Amino acid sequence: QVQLQESGGGLVQTGGSLRLSCAASGRAFSIYAMGWFRQVPGHDREFVAEVSWLPSDTYYADSVKGRFTISRDNSKDTLYLQMNNLKPEDTGVYYCATSRTYVATEEDKYEEWGQGTQVTVSS
Repeated sequence: QVQLQESGGGLVQTGGSLRLSCAASGRAFSIYAMGWFRQVPGHDREFVAEVSWLPSDTYYADSVKGRFTISRDNSKDTLYLQMNNLKPEDTGVYYCATSRTYVATEEDKYEEWGQGTQVTVSS
C-alpha cells in the first residue's frame, strides 16, 4: 500500500502559478503510474494529468494542456504538478493517486488517493 500526501495548494490570482507536490510512502513509488485529479463541490472528480512509470510519458486533459506540467522524481518518491496561467475554472481540490495501468485517465483505474489540497483561483 502507498500513502500519499499532497501539498502546495493555496489562493492565487488569475494568471498566477502554483506547484503542487505529492509525497509518497510505503511501497515502491516507481512502479506506479501517477495521476492528478480535481474536484469541485457537486461535481465528479475530473482527470487533470497522468505520468506513467516512465517519466517521459505524460497525458493531460485538454483543459490544462499547455498550462500544466506533471512530473515525477522517483528518487524522492514525489509527484509534482506545475500549474501556470491559472484560471478561475481551475479552482478545486486536487488529489494525487496511484494506478497500475500504464495509461490511466479514468478515475476507476486509480487505487490509492491522497487527502487533497485546495486550489483557489480568484478572478
